[in-house]
Amino acid sequence: MSTVKETIEVEVPLRKAYDQWTQFEEFPRFMEGVDEVRQLDDRHNHWTTSIGGVRREFDTEIVDQLADDRITWRSIGGDSEQRGSVRFERLDDTHTRVELTMDVQPSGVVEKGADALGVIDRRVKGDLRRFKDYVESAGDSGGWRGRIRPENPGTSL
Repeated sequence: MSTVKETIEVEVPLRKAYDQWTQFEEFPRFMEGVDEVRQLDDRHNHWTTSIGGVRREFDTEIVDQLADDRITWRSIGGDSEQRGSVRFERLDDTHTRVELTMDVQPSGVVEKGADALGVIDRRVKGDLRRFKDYVESAGDSGGWRGRIRPENPGTSL
């Protein structure tokens, strides 16, 4: 499994950065290769991606979510194995640090080759830059402020 960790500072208050990230169906606006995200319920999303000519569909489950702090997820079903966490840190009234950590298990020759060449790292870095542009130009979106607790407390990323 490959681990990718990237951090970016955005020029918006903590609440706005967090709230915008909870708008999962908006991810295709700033995530390269993400065609669609459908939110199924508070915990589950269905993803459709096209990366390197390979189309994949899979579901993710949010395993830990605390407003203005973190969202942790894992893939379930499908043939894409991943887990990750995004954390939010208030720097001041108008700046927030966003830290994204992902563990990805590449499957297939194309994904393994892309991983070996650092494509996954570059893609995540680009996604965070595009999130920065998106969140800094977006109006207030509202957001989901609920709490999801891990079923097994020692399993967060």
